[in-house]
Amino acid sequence: MPTNLPPDFYEAEKRYRLAKSPAEKIACLEEMLSIIPKHKGTDHIRADYRRQISKLKTASRTQKGGSIHVSAFRIDREGPGQVVVLGPTNVGKSALVDALTNATPEVAPTPYTTWRPTPGMMLVDNVQIQLIDTPPLDREYLEPELIDLIRRSDLILLVLDLQTHPDQQLETTIEILKQNRIVPLNLKDSSEEEQYVWYVPVIVLTNKCDDESLDEICEIFRELLEDEWPILSVSASTGRNFDQLRQSIFDSLDLIRVYSKAPDEEPDFSEPVVLKEGATLEEFAKEIHKDFHEKLKFARVWGSTAFDGQMVQRDYILQDGDVVELRI
Repeated sequence: MPTNLPPDFYEAEKRYRLAKSPAEKIACLEEMLSIIPKHKGTDHIRADYRRQISKLKTASRTQKGGSIHVSAFRIDREGPGQVVVLGPTNVGKSALVDALTNATPEVAPTPYTTWRPTPGMMLVDNVQIQLIDTPPLDREYLEPELIDLIRRSDLILLVLDLQTHPDQQLETTIEILKQNRIVPLNLKDSSEEEQYVWYVPVIVLTNKCDDESLDEICEIFRELLEDEWPILSVSASTGRNFDQLRQSIFDSLDLIRVYSKAPDEEPDFSEPVVLKEGATLEEFAKEIHKDFHEKLKFARVWGSTAFDGQMVQRDYILQDGDVVELRI
């Protein structure tokens, strides 16, 4: 244990030893973790505290009497896409999720604030997409269930701090993912063929690019990556480039919006049917109602690849923005 710790640390340690409940112990350990200096000599101590906190939080979530434990990392999908927000500690993941969604994750300047995932819904042109704030990726301790959550996701938002060695953060994060058999989709062609590897699309976000004065740093970082990564600079504090971010997420999920129309009426553009690219008229009808799917005779389509009101059959491939009038 380092000898140059302030009195506050020893006070928190004393309270920890006297604490009775898991919540009291967690609070004391988190306080100790925030006080202890961060350098190579304390890495193993900090990792041990993080392990203790994680175990206490897991134990406190398990109900008494041997009831079934429901993992905090088992998050039900909502909407057409599930996106995990990953990265090292203190890069602004929670602040991004807080700013982009209806979720309220704990946001603080101290490291290791997030210990469990927090889902929220982000609106993109009347489409709700799920974002999940996650604990920091850490070499010393990584929840196995976090790895499972990443593997199940449709897209990774890899958040870096533009102002604190983003190249090192990116390298370390990718190494951790690869060690757990998760490979960014853009690296698939250059990686060795292995069994049981999950390839997940990734968008790299350089956060804390708060204004134009930091654009040069962004450009230098982009050039270092040599166009190998899809990269976008954003600011969780100012909302800079959020519109571009929302559209990039939607595009990366390979989604299309299709609108329904009743005969002789105007289409309803407020509630699109969201499908995967390449979806057919038959799949659209199935989403609307099973009767339409079973009894469908034909449809009329208005869109970019169909003349107005073109008659189409079940195997017609729909495009983003198409308006469809089903006939049974």
